[in-house]
Amino acid sequence: MGNLFGKKKQTRVTEQDKAILQLKQQRDKLRQYQKRINLQLDKERLLAKQLLKNGKKDKALLLLKKKRYQDQLLDKTENQIGNLERMVQDLEFAQIERKVIDGLKVGNECLKKMHEVMSVEEVERIMDETQDAIEYQRQIDEMLAGSLSQEDEDAVLAELEAITQVGLITATCCLLERPRKKPERELLAA
Repeated sequence: MGNLFGKKKQTRVTEQDKAILQLKQQRDKLRQYQKRINLQLDKERLLAKQLLKNGKKDKALLLLKKKRYQDQLLDKTENQIGNLERMVQDLEFAQIERKVIDGLKVGNECLKKMHEVMSVEEVERIMDETQDAIEYQRQIDEMLAGSLSQEDEDAVLAELEAITQVGLITATCCLLERPRKKPERELLAA
């Protein structure tokens, strides 16, 4: 009947997948052939024994020759199965390798795009700007916290020393200029 709505479905089955399937089907057919030949060999072996018992040595010899030929066919069949299985494994591994290579290509393209966006010079410029911004922020923090430079600290200490010296001199002068109080006894006696 076909597609009623005219849309084709895209299949994920690749040519390699089809080849692998065909190889596996051929392997399975060869295994069925081996089973059939083995059953036939067992029957012919029994028949050869029976012929020997009946005294028909020529016919038994002919059956044993046929059996020998079929044994050789079984060996060849086993080799073919081994070849088919190696081929299947090689194809499957090649598919995995292709996926790995595709992944590496995508990763490499992404890295190239990232490198185009960020050159070494750009990164150095950004790092310099960041360092400048950190230094500027540190200066602002010092100003807001009231931190003084070493020079300012020295000036403040000198001013404190000067005020302390003036304060001591003033206090001494005040003590000397103050009139002396008479003791209470002298006041009571007078």
